[in-house]
Amino acid sequence: MSEERQTVPLKRNPIVSSEHLSHKAQELSEFEFGLIISSNAFNRWMVRCMTATGYPELGALDVLVLHSVNHRARAKRQGDICLVLNVEDTHTVAYALRKLSKLGLVVGEKHGKETLFSTTEQGHDACNRYAEIRESCLIESLDSMGIERSEISRLASILRAMSGLYDQAARAAASL
Repeated sequence: MSEERQTVPLKRNPIVSSEHLSHKAQELSEFEFGLIISSNAFNRWMVRCMTATGYPELGALDVLVLHSVNHRARAKRQGDICLVLNVEDTHTVAYALRKLSKLGLVVGEKHGKETLFSTTEQGHDACNRYAEIRESCLIESLDSMGIERSEISRLASILRAMSGLYDQAARAAASL
């Protein structure tokens, strides 16, 4: 006589790094863990992609700053770069701009009291090579995952909203 096994769906425990932080909102802890590992993977990706373009000395923030300066081929103020990237420690962006300038990827031009930064031809070429590598290594893999582009767009919108939530919480915590 054979017994049929009944399968009982197992309750999935949340995948978190710090379950002790919240018993009321474990889904937020799940989100945070996903954000942590995604952030680290994304930073690693940017550095490896930029290394493949011939710039192994650039860190993740350097890459972000380079692409921000190159965006729309318009010169940018350091403060605007910090604002767009949501970087509070402006000295880290200043350091990245100096590093990129020494490598010949960006140039700063004084306009009154302000310095406006733009990419050089070499910087623009580096961004284009990065885009080519991104297409072949990242976008083709994304397409094979079967995730709808509209889902990714929705996720991006949620991430921007969550950024606002965490910024507000940071202000509240700073006032305690």
